[in-house]
Amino acid sequence: MKPTVRTATAVWIVGLLVYLVAVFHRSSLAVAGLAATERFDISAAQLATFTMLQLLVYAAMQIPVGLAVDRFGSRSVLLTGTILITVAQAGFALAPSYSLALVARVFVGMGDAMTFICVLRLVSSWFPARRIPLVTQLTGTLGQLGAVAAAIPMTWALREVGWTRAYLATASLGLLLTAAILVVLWDAPGVRHLRGPAMSLTAVRTSLAASWAHPGTRLGFWMHFSTQFSATALSLLWGYPFFVRGEGLSSGTAGALLTVMVLAVMCAGPILGWLVGAHPWHRSTTVLAIVSVIAGVWTVVLAWPGNAPLWLLVVLAVVVGVGGPASMIGFDLGRTSNPAERFASATGIINQGGFLASLVLVITIGLILDWRTPGDSDAYPPEAFRWAMSAQYVLWALGLTQVYRYRVKTRRVVDRDELEGITRAVG
Repeated sequence: MKPTVRTATAVWIVGLLVYLVAVFHRSSLAVAGLAATERFDISAAQLATFTMLQLLVYAAMQIPVGLAVDRFGSRSVLLTGTILITVAQAGFALAPSYSLALVARVFVGMGDAMTFICVLRLVSSWFPARRIPLVTQLTGTLGQLGAVAAAIPMTWALREVGWTRAYLATASLGLLLTAAILVVLWDAPGVRHLRGPAMSLTAVRTSLAASWAHPGTRLGFWMHFSTQFSATALSLLWGYPFFVRGEGLSSGTAGALLTVMVLAVMCAGPILGWLVGAHPWHRSTTVLAIVSVIAGVWTVVLAWPGNAPLWLLVVLAVVVGVGGPASMIGFDLGRTSNPAERFASATGIINQGGFLASLVLVITIGLILDWRTPGDSDAYPPEAFRWAMSAQYVLWALGLTQVYRYRVKTRRVVDRDELEGITRAVG
């Protein structure tokens, strides 16, 4: 397969579709909560366990998946992940009990974890360096359409055809994607199966240590850590309750604000991709500015006497949404700080940052809400949400400190003229 624009685009489209469908499966339970509680006769806490466990599995799998991609190539790992998601989603459709459904979602999380890193590796192999940040942002942005697609179609399917048929139908998408991977994907121009050297446990430790030792990898980790958690916490679990209970909005307006956040993600991604590609030396500056704006707008919202006005909450939804694609700038640091044979494992390290921060924040918000809510109350008061959302400042303080720290260290070992010259030469 020759490295033409057409073949590179074809490879990227197949990888993008796999990632989009993985996001679809990841998000499909969001609209099936009531159906799940009825089917498995479970409580709200048990329902939340589906999401929390899936996040834990996703984060825990990042480094192993990165090592697997470096060893066996994107095509093989992506094929494995697609098959795993397909079988797991079919098992979820047929699961007769909560425990078996939980096991199925664990494997959905494992398969999901195998998609994004593979697609990023394909992008770095098929596109010139100057185009990689833009294509990476487009991948993340368009992939989120899977979450949008999971809403209306799954709601309709669950209502019209029932749980089992709806989830079996979505699982069948994996059969088409498996065929597309086998026919279209090559790991690199002229190489269908790219294989790295076999690594012993000692070699694995050495490779990971080498990736982590480079300050650029650590900078990418903390950039991902600092930018993503606010958007993830709102979209995953706490956005709707915060807008309704914390700010007194109607359910329709709260849903509209969450939609605004998704639209901000989709609009900001390509812009940030172009900006990073054109000015790679200022990637950390971009992240520092974005996180500062996010924290600043949150401060205004939380300090506002009474409920914040709607226009301010719209601004909040927009700037928090920008944090999603901003987190992907960290991957570009991993790409330029590591040799090609360590790119996927470095990406896995970086990808843990945002999900670990998000997990900590989601749990912390719940604990603070319980702490600040009167024992005889059946609803969280607005004041409890102000306390709970203030937990973000601890994560921002840690993240921004580390970003600035490793920005200084990275700039000591990276030559600006060389970095910007390479992107211009191959762009």
